[in-house]
Amino acid sequence: MKDTLWAYKAIETRYIGPTNTRGSRCKATAEGHNSITLSWDNDLDSLEMHYKAALALCAKMNWKGKLVAGGTKRGYVFVFADRDFKAEDESEVA
Repeated sequence: MKDTLWAYKAIETRYIGPTNTRGSRCKATAEGHNSITLSWDNDLDSLEMHYKAALALCAKMNWKGKLVAGGTKRGYVFVFADRDFKAEDESEVA
């Protein structure tokens, strides 16, 4: 099998600070329009909270797989670490 660059779904998470009416939150977004916002859980560290938000979005969208994270200026980006090759035919790989 040749080395191939795969495009995975990316989930971006960011911290939303408190307002006069709401506490701190963490928002996870994918594909620009799929998102979920969770109240900040002070029992978790920052990465754990962002991971929790990413997992909640995965549950909402019925996405399965192991996530890996990378930090950004705004928060984190999560992508799936595994690809389901059962549906891939080696002859289809360019």
